[in-house]
Amino acid sequence: MVKIDLITGFLGSGKTTFIRKYAQYLMDAGNNIGILENDYGAVNVDMMLLQDLMGENCELEMISGGCDKDCHRRRFKTKLIAMGMCGYDRVIVEPSGIFDVDEFFDILHEEPLNRWYQIGNVIAIVDSKLERDLSEEADFILASEVADAGCIVMSKSQDASPEEIQGTIEHVNQALEKVHCSRRFHCEMNGMDTANVIHKNWDEMSKEDFDRIASCGYVMASYRKPEFEAEDAFTSLYFMNVKMTEKELREAAGKILSDPECGRVFRMKGFMRVDSDSEDGSGLSAWAECDRRQWIELNATKNEITIRPLHVGQEVLIVIGEELHEEKIKSYLKI
Repeated sequence: MVKIDLITGFLGSGKTTFIRKYAQYLMDAGNNIGILENDYGAVNVDMMLLQDLMGENCELEMISGGCDKDCHRRRFKTKLIAMGMCGYDRVIVEPSGIFDVDEFFDILHEEPLNRWYQIGNVIAIVDSKLERDLSEEADFILASEVADAGCIVMSKSQDASPEEIQGTIEHVNQALEKVHCSRRFHCEMNGMDTANVIHKNWDEMSKEDFDRIASCGYVMASYRKPEFEAEDAFTSLYFMNVKMTEKELREAAGKILSDPECGRVFRMKGFMRVDSDSEDGSGLSAWAECDRRQWIELNATKNEITIRPLHVGQEVLIVIGEELHEEKIKSYLKI
């Protein structure tokens, strides 16, 4: 049977970055792997960030869109059926940050997937500097993503103080308590991690660290679900062909994330083309002008705004949050 791992995590926690490292570890161990990017959104940005992993021992598959939850569920099952025939040793599923984790377990208990796949691990990625002022809906999503996890892997721990890390774990436990889940996570701050929380600079993780993560398993925890649907509690806005400089984009992202008039914005991500600073572009043909422009990737939360160059991209910026005000956001993006 093919082992299948689910990588959960709230919006902007660092799931895609972790998967790059985890997938490389699995391939170095001789595994032939498939990665399934599974997103409710109309555009799957994270798929672009894993392109360079593709090769003889790694293939990428994608699900995006879906007119409703049932449609999305059918697409998920159909894709897993196709991937079950590809001879993978391991399949990694990266869902949306507002994914209903029960969908993962329910589908894998259906025919024929229950004969093809064996659930390996549920790994929850949690930002070490997790925002404390989350809505009830956001707290539920956070709790549901960690409730079944074999371990929590904390992101950006090198940038967080011991007090911030401990505060994040306390917030996770409070979110679990709200949904009447009996699980609790504990994190020792003397350099020794307990069995279910790993806080370490990802660039310094050893093979032994990944051995531990790859064998963490999962827990079938029970918790109370509220009446709202996770995907109904959040909104995604898509903006195509935004024209700004890198500096303007950074400033706009900071304002959108901090301005209450934009709504409760949890994450911005996407790609944009900007002019190279090396030339003024005068006298260039349309094709040359296109080549002269470079792609940049935006990944932004209230805690951190990262912009970095990329070789390829897609002209889209995505804003994810609650009660979003499109016109106010457009005004910052100069649309």
